[in-house]
Amino acid sequence: MDFFPIFLRVRQSRVLVSGGGAAAVAKLRLILKTTAEIEVYAGEADPAILAWADQGRLAVAPRAIENADAEGATLVYAANEDDAEDARVAALARRAGVLCNIVDNLEASAFLTPAMVDRDPLVVAIGTEGAAPVLARKVKAHLEERLPATLGAVVASARAFRPKAEALPAGARRRSFWKTVFDEAFTHAPGPARLDDLLADHLAETPQPGRVLFVGAGPGDPDDLTMRARRALDEADVVIHDRLVPGPILELARREAEIMEAGKSGFGASTPQHEINRLIVDHARGGALVVRLKSGDPSVFGRLDGEIDACEAAGIG
Repeated sequence: MDFFPIFLRVRQSRVLVSGGGAAAVAKLRLILKTTAEIEVYAGEADPAILAWADQGRLAVAPRAIENADAEGATLVYAANEDDAEDARVAALARRAGVLCNIVDNLEASAFLTPAMVDRDPLVVAIGTEGAAPVLARKVKAHLEERLPATLGAVVASARAFRPKAEALPAGARRRSFWKTVFDEAFTHAPGPARLDDLLADHLAETPQPGRVLFVGAGPGDPDDLTMRARRALDEADVVIHDRLVPGPILELARREAEIMEAGKSGFGASTPQHEINRLIVDHARGGALVVRLKSGDPSVFGRLDGEIDACEAAGIG
């Protein structure tokens, strides 16, 4: 990636836009969704910009942006639709140590504004590093159709409910509760009373014992994984993999999961089979969902039978 995706805090921060034409209006429609303090610098400003200023949503300075204006700002947009002026604005932003985006100029921009699906506070950002903006819009439309308009309200309710949910132990039980909440969110928005009921149900449940899922990574292409394999990686607490499993498949695991290599090879350092068996059993005994991830077909290669026998001997599912 040439552009690293992040979510930048802009509350009580200044975001500056240089320019008052159509390009500036287009960017402002997005920036106005934030809680930033917005300043527009333009000798002539579009009526839409002036209307937003009248509503108190932004401030307009009827002049070109100057060096001192950029001091302490968080972001600068150069939207003058004039190459020389945009370059001047980018230069003064750099001198002030502020990231600058030049509208429709990928190479000279320090950051890009992605296509966004807005279910505030749930926001999905989509970028192609400027290579395929039409595709980004297509992906955006695809997601817009599938994410309910009420999803943002559910996320906001979940944020307020989080202290109550901490009554559940961190880990699998708490994740199970939130999974139930957000599964329901795709059909209806669970209100506070429903959240209380779901929490009571999960608190009353008997904790599930640890278990092991043996997953074959196939030839190494993530697209060849079964849906069940993807779901296992998404839910795993611990992933124990061999050396032939490629990085793109390991990246499908939950970010919080513990990823452990238990490789064996004909030459060089290897993990003995009895040690692999111990790792699998010990983590499952601790209550974890363990994914033993093997390259190729684990029923043909990789001593699958021996690892299953070790689990059964320890009474682990």
